[in-house]
Amino acid sequence: MPNKCRNRGNKNKEDTMMPPNEKDTPIQDYEDDEIEEMQEADLKKLIRTLRSSQKQILELQKSLMDKIENLSRENEILRRNQNKMKQLVEHEIVIVMRNHNEMKNSIDQMTNTLESHKNRMGEAEEEISDVEDRAQERIQSNQRKEEEIRNLKNIVGNLQDTIKKPNIRVLGVPEGMEREKGLKGLFSEILAENFPGLEKDRDILVQEAHRTPNKHDQKRSSPRHVVIKLTTVKHKEKILKCAREKRQITLTGPPIRLTADFSSETLQARREWRDIAQVLREKNCQPRILYPAKLSFVNEGEIKTFHSKKKLKEFLATRPALQKMLKDVLHTETQKHGH
Repeated sequence: MPNKCRNRGNKNKEDTMMPPNEKDTPIQDYEDDEIEEMQEADLKKLIRTLRSSQKQILELQKSLMDKIENLSRENEILRRNQNKMKQLVEHEIVIVMRNHNEMKNSIDQMTNTLESHKNRMGEAEEEISDVEDRAQERIQSNQRKEEEIRNLKNIVGNLQDTIKKPNIRVLGVPEGMEREKGLKGLFSEILAENFPGLEKDRDILVQEAHRTPNKHDQKRSSPRHVVIKLTTVKHKEKILKCAREKRQITLTGPPIRLTADFSSETLQARREWRDIAQVLREKNCQPRILYPAKLSFVNEGEIKTFHSKKKLKEFLATRPALQKMLKDVLHTETQKHGH
């Protein structure tokens, strides 16, 4: 008993001297003599403590093994995922490189195509420029030809007017009246019926007389004109002056007209003045259509003469009252010619 107390005292002393972190440890270090002195209850308690510690160690070992196994599985999963990711990345890299190469090839083809188109466009522009130059040259050539044609027509018209200058054109003579006396005889009757003084003028001689056109068209409603060619222009002008003064010319009753003989171009130019001359005549402007196709009238006490409607319009721009007077007829002329 005293030994037991002594042992407990030593034990308490050792417990007091142990560090705080080792004081409550379930497993303690026992000396062999202490184990021999321990009672059965203490041994059982020690065994239980050892078994509990062993159980905890086993549980801890199992937990560690489980954690190691989980970590191993996770590591395997990570490795597999890494391999898959690596394969995916490699596959994507292959696709990207393939797409890059295809795109590069496409860009190269597009560049070549654009360059080819650019070259073709350059060639086309040169061809278009050449065509435009040739077209411009052709237009200028056509304009020159048209101008030459107009000039030739004017020359021909002037020549025809010069040739026809001593002629008188008689309108309204019925077909067939010339059968008995001929056209020269009919003209003598016209002078005797309308201008007795001129009929006695032996200087007035008729060189030639004919109808125009030469061939009679049965479908024609009006008779062909009679052209009288005199020896001098002076006699023609004297007869036409008398005709203007008398105004009403007849041949055995029916009315006829005497006018100067002109080329078709000059006749058309003279006809274009008729409506304007009619308006001026109504306003007492004393209009006249002069040889070959000039319009003459009196304005503000002065005689004005115009070779073309363009010159007339330029003059009207400075005469508002006269422009207003001729506005309607000029507008009608513009619509008629489509300008």
